[in-house]
Amino acid sequence: MTNAATIHAAEEPVKKKSQFLEVMKRLTYNKGAVVGGIIFLLVFLIAVFAPALSPYGYAEINIQERFMSPGLKHLFGTDHMGRDILSRAMYGARYSLLIGIGSVIFSAFFGVIVGAASGFYGGWLDNLIMRLCDIIQSIPGMILNIALACVLGPGVFNVIIALGVEGIAGTARLMRSSILNVRKMEYLDAAATSNCSDLRIIAKHVFPNTFAPILVQATMGVGARIMMAASMSYIGIGVQPPTPEWGAMLADSRDFIMDYPYMCLIPGICIMLVVLSLNLLGDGLRDALDPKLKK
Repeated sequence: MTNAATIHAAEEPVKKKSQFLEVMKRLTYNKGAVVGGIIFLLVFLIAVFAPALSPYGYAEINIQERFMSPGLKHLFGTDHMGRDILSRAMYGARYSLLIGIGSVIFSAFFGVIVGAASGFYGGWLDNLIMRLCDIIQSIPGMILNIALACVLGPGVFNVIIALGVEGIAGTARLMRSSILNVRKMEYLDAAATSNCSDLRIIAKHVFPNTFAPILVQATMGVGARIMMAASMSYIGIGVQPPTPEWGAMLADSRDFIMDYPYMCLIPGICIMLVVLSLNLLGDGLRDALDPKLKK
């Protein structure tokens, strides 16, 4: 009876652990990543529910209350037009996150396609794509963004496109290098011999095994794009007033930095917190997705 029970237990299929749950479990071991994730989640929720959370409209002007210091009525004070800085910072999270996440999705989408074609097929196509990437990456990122923004014109979606185009080359290179590491694996040969199309092989077998570095790069890239967008708005070629993007808020406050420093400190701190949280989260994801560090 005991032997029969043992045999029956041995024949029971072992439950396969969810890879997503395993990654999340390893991610919780990294305290910095947890803190970064909480900060980013809070900022994201504030951005989503800004209309309900903000005490005033972001474009609501009250000249009689201009340059009010932080207090009970206006927690972060008011600017030179009497607009509530707290409300503008909440709405600014919407635009800054939209630009950062949108440009990363844009560059990841096209970069993954181009890099996958380059790494999977190789040959003359690989050489052509890599030389084009060399040309793009030989231009300093800020100069390329300024040139693209000047051609496209100011505006939120034009900034997203400009920043996204600049990031395609880096994503394509990362995708290509990841594919080169798995292109000679036996499971790809098995898929090819079973008459799978190239598109199916790339989508079902190659991309899932090269997803981790793309995810880490995208997470850190959002913070970098937010800083770049703020820099472009600061010099006047990004998001235009009265849109309360954090970089545009810094540009509005630069003439009053000596007398009313809180006007530039608030958007600057917002940018710092989001970029720091994304860098911490990206570091944690890199460690959690690394198979060599599994516990």
